Amino acid sequence: MEERRQLKRRSFSLYMSVLDESTGKVLGTISDISTGGFKLESKRPIPINLNIRLRIEHTNEISKKRQIVFTAKSIWCQPDRYDLNLYNNGFQIVDMTPSDYDIFVQMFNSYGSKVSEISRTNSDYSWN
Repeated sequence: MEERRQLKRRSFSLYMSVLDESTGKVLGTISDISTGGFKLESKRPIPINLNIRLRIEHTNEISKKRQIVFTAKSIWCQPDRYDLNLYNNGFQIVDMTPSDYDIFVQMFNSYGSKVSEISRTNSDYSWN
């Protein structure tokens, strides 16, 4: 399948929940992130093309503000290929205040793991 993303994404290295702001219920956890959106791992599928007001509560290592609230659009959903009890849901940020966006980008920079483009083989290691 052809890659359509225009922004680089990173695996998310911290367990961070995303909540539905209107209900306070946890929708899932972030599994990868870009500066324009994220992939959410959830127990239930989330309908596509739905604008949802979301809240992310984060540690105070990034900011003194303990949460960010924003609107994101669900743009895709598919069953997880390894755990059939989970779903992966793609979200695009639609509306976020500049100060919350600064925190979101800091989350990307702090907790987004860069994926190495070089894959190692057995010959790359010494097996003494």
